[in-house]
Amino acid sequence: MHPIIEKLNPKVGKRFLIFLAGTVWSVVGFFLCSLAFGWLAETKPDTATWLGAGGIFLSLLIHHLGFLRLVKRNIKRILSLEDKICIFAFQPLKSYLIILIMIAMGTTLRHSAIPKPYLSVIYIGFGGAMLLSSIRYFWEFFSINLKP
Repeated sequence: MHPIIEKLNPKVGKRFLIFLAGTVWSVVGFFLCSLAFGWLAETKPDTATWLGAGGIFLSLLIHHLGFLRLVKRNIKRILSLEDKICIFAFQPLKSYLIILIMIAMGTTLRHSAIPKPYLSVIYIGFGGAMLLSSIRYFWEFFSINLKP
């Protein structure tokens, strides 16, 4: 590889990649949940309670039925990589396309005519699932015995 390209390719250890993935999932999950709870704060308390509970239930489903499997596969992939790898390898390449699609969908929904309190169920669902799934990354980070 050309020396200039090599310099621009920051390489880190597997353990750091796992920590970075958990951090990114946590930050995005927190962002989505904070948007949703802000929307719920502007509604009647009874309505907010039911919508919030629906979002939490949805987050448990999304976490258990989808994201947890994805996280386990990603951790396994990271651990199978060479010792030092590009910092952007904390997600597989195809996941970056999925992330862009999800950002576009979220932006479209946020600017749609759907009332924000109803959107909060979806945002809590995905945000909560990301927060729950990030715990698995951090669990792996603290339990693996690799050099940082």
